Amino acid sequence: MSDDKSKRGYQDRTRINTKEPYEVDYWTKKWNISSQQLNGAIKATDSTSVKKIEKYLRDNDKI
Repeated sequence: MSDDKSKRGYQDRTRINTKEPYEVDYWTKKWNISSQQLNGAIKATDSTSVKKIEKYLRDNDKI
């Protein structure tokens, strides 16, 4: 099922969908990190939560 870009509710703002290239591109540019670093943070936190990933990146001096 593809992402409906016209519906931007709460779920879209709090999670990173790694299957959507535009979302990976947005977050890597926003945090100035590589897609590998983003994937590493997702694996390390075992989450796609924007808050958890951002906290992990900040705590590990990635951003």
